[in-house]
Amino acid sequence: MLTVKNLSAELGEFKLEGVSFEVPKGDYLVLLGPSGAGKSVVLEAIVGLVPITKGTIILNGRNIERESVQHRGVGLVFQDFAVFPHLTVRANIGYPLKAAGFSKVEAEEAINAVATKLAIVHLLHRKPDTLSGGELQRVAIARTLVLKPLILLLDEPLSSLDAQLRSEIRALLRQLNREGQTIVHVTHDYEEAISLAKNVAIIHKGVIVQTGNPKQVFQNPKSPFIAELTGVRNFFDVKVRSVTGSDLRHGVTPKGLDIKFYGGANGASGYILIDDKSIFLSVQQTDTSALNSIMGEVVEVIPSRIGCEVVVDAIEKIFVAVTSESLDHLGIVPGKSVWLAFKASSVRFIEG
Repeated sequence: MLTVKNLSAELGEFKLEGVSFEVPKGDYLVLLGPSGAGKSVVLEAIVGLVPITKGTIILNGRNIERESVQHRGVGLVFQDFAVFPHLTVRANIGYPLKAAGFSKVEAEEAINAVATKLAIVHLLHRKPDTLSGGELQRVAIARTLVLKPLILLLDEPLSSLDAQLRSEIRALLRQLNREGQTIVHVTHDYEEAISLAKNVAIIHKGVIVQTGNPKQVFQNPKSPFIAELTGVRNFFDVKVRSVTGSDLRHGVTPKGLDIKFYGGANGASGYILIDDKSIFLSVQQTDTSALNSIMGEVVEVIPSRIGCEVVVDAIEKIFVAVTSESLDHLGIVPGKSVWLAFKASSVRFIEG
């Protein structure tokens, strides 16, 4: 297990402050945050490339923050792969073994084993400038895994790859984790986190702001920042008003949109979140059990991978996920009047 507790570090004007999280053996933790949040600094502090000013880093019961990089038992794959262009793939993978004092026979065995595991045996004789991005990523991972680190640290491993190669490397990373490799992976990409993480830690301005499994974090973000980062488009400041004799609440936005939901004390201020997939869009008001029924005007239609995102001006801008078939069937175009319906139970309230 990796335990990072109250970790602080300074890098120029940037500061990590009190970063804490745990990574059990066999876990796949994704550290998710926007550019400049401190994700890479956390990895570099764990591996020993950035000095810490406070805190502890404990790996399997061993305090490692004062140990040298090569003795920590962690391996970092850099975002730019950092392979040696003048060396063959075999020599690149073998470089850390040579530095660690492995004999030629031991090194060959280790190189062949990790090359087989990562399906790059056929590349061992080649130079990096002849490889694709996905092949380079496999080589970089192989070079890190050849010393059998207890923790594999990945710095934005998919950011420079196209869609097909990202899918290929995601499958490889899942397989490594299934085989028992503990992984800490940093990214700014919410979908990347969804597809790989067993647990997630959200970092913002050098501070961990929420942790949990993907369902806990992505379905119950604790702030508008986390909601936006994790793909929630519909979140609004509200003032809560209760309904006498009922658990139903009204949340009124600054522009005057009234949204019904359950939970929250009368008079409380906070935020409401509405999943864009929970909103039913129609061109006429329909008879429905949904307590929220709002008329608006389409202002934009944005293509997405699963259909389209329709932006509706309904006092506030509301985003609705719609299939391409429904879009065509309903004749949804900018300027068209539409109705939005969604259940009170589909609205989440965050006090604060």
